[in-house]
Amino acid sequence: MFAWLSIVTALATIALKVGAWWLTGSVGLLSDAAESVVNLVAAVVALFALRVAARPADDDHNFGHAKAEYFSAGVEGAMIFVAAVVIIYAAVERIIHPRDLESLGLGVGISVLASVLNGVVAVVLLRAGRRYRSITLTADGRHLMTDVVTTAGVVAGIILVGITHWYWLDPIIAIAVAINILFVGYRLIKESTSGLMDIAMPDEEVGSIGRVLDGFRSPEVEFHDVRTRVGGHLRFLQLHMLVPGEWSVQRGHDLVEDVEERLREAVDDLIITVHLEPIEDPRSYESWRR
Repeated sequence: MFAWLSIVTALATIALKVGAWWLTGSVGLLSDAAESVVNLVAAVVALFALRVAARPADDDHNFGHAKAEYFSAGVEGAMIFVAAVVIIYAAVERIIHPRDLESLGLGVGISVLASVLNGVVAVVLLRAGRRYRSITLTADGRHLMTDVVTTAGVVAGIILVGITHWYWLDPIIAIAVAINILFVGYRLIKESTSGLMDIAMPDEEVGSIGRVLDGFRSPEVEFHDVRTRVGGHLRFLQLHMLVPGEWSVQRGHDLVEDVEERLREAVDDLIITVHLEPIEDPRSYESWRR
C-alpha cells in the first residue's frame, strides 16, 4: 500500500512540477521536476523490493529475502546521482544562454501545491518505515522530505528572481539543488552498502540484548562471543552460553529457551542462534575476534 501511495504521489508531483517549469521556463523548477522523476523510479523499485522482501524463507534463501530492500535504497541513491548530473548540465547551459522567466506567480503556486503533497506522503512513509523497520520506506520518505526542502529553496529563489530580475540566479539555484541531492544519494548508497555488508544492530538494540543477558548471568551461567547483524527488518543474533558441564541436556535446553524468549521480547523480528558450551572448558572462551 505504501509503495503504491509513493508511486501515485510521484506521478502527481511530476505533472505539477513539469507544468510549473513549462509555464515559467525556470531551470530551477526543471531541477525540482527532475528530482520527482527520480522519486517515481525509486517508488517503482521500492514496490518490487518490498514484494521480494516479504517472501518467506525457501530452499535457496534460508534466511529469507529481507535484504532485497537494500537494493532499492542503492538504486534510489544511484538515480539521484543521475538526476544531479542532468540538473547541472541544464543549469550550465542556462548560464551560457540566459533567458527571462514567465508566469512566475502561477508556477510558484503549482510548485507549492506539489510540495505540500510530497510533505504529507513523506511523513506517512517515514512513520511506516520506523514502524516496520523498513529501509525502503524510510529511504523513500527521506527522499520525499528532501524534495520538500528542495522545492522550498527553489520557490524562494524563484521569488527572489522575480523581485530582482537577477535571471542568473535561476541556474545557480538549480546547481545548489543538484549538490543537495547528491548528499542524499551518497547517504542512501552508504546505508544500502552497510546493510549488504552485514552491519551490526543499532546500539540501542544491542544494549537491550546486553541487559537481558545480564539478567541471566550468575556463577553458573555466562555469555560471550555475541554477534549481531541486520538484514532489512530482520535482526540476527548469535552467542555462546556457558553452563556447568554436569548439567543435563534438558536443563541447558530449558535455559536457552528462557533466554531466547526474553530476547525476542526485547527486540522485534529477532532470529537467534545459541551455542551451548561447558563453562569449565578453556576452549569455551575462544572468541571469533582473533
